[in-house]
Amino acid sequence: MSFIEKNLLANEVIIYRANMHWIIFLNTILYLLLSLITCAFSFNQTEGSQLLLAISLLALLFALISGISSFIRYKTSEFAITNKRVLIKIGFIQRHSLEVLLTKVEGIGVNQSILGRILGYGTIIVTGTGGTKETFDQIASPLEFRSQVQANLS
Repeated sequence: MSFIEKNLLANEVIIYRANMHWIIFLNTILYLLLSLITCAFSFNQTEGSQLLLAISLLALLFALISGISSFIRYKTSEFAITNKRVLIKIGFIQRHSLEVLLTKVEGIGVNQSILGRILGYGTIIVTGTGGTKETFDQIASPLEFRSQVQANLS
């Protein structure tokens, strides 16, 4: 059972869920490519092949560490809109959560880079009453998240 499902109020139902975007795995993909390229070059050359092989193994180690970190971040992040609240939880050991009643949401801002617009990810900024602002990066379909909040405010 997820964090959000455990924290639902009486008669509260989940209307929309969002996830982290796959872009959080970009560093892992780049390290893997570097590892493959340097490994391929190390077998084609006799001089310096040990150095290229060492670079390849180091890049593979970075890919593994980055991949595990990104996977944990992906699996431990939850974004939901219910008929009563906006619920967001990020993290496993060090947890950051946000629970705002829909009636207390003043606005949902969306920031997207050019790449974010092309690939469909961005940053959402939840503004509650009193000027409280919470920022959440690399969310898949941030415009849909904002639309769902706005649709449920009325």
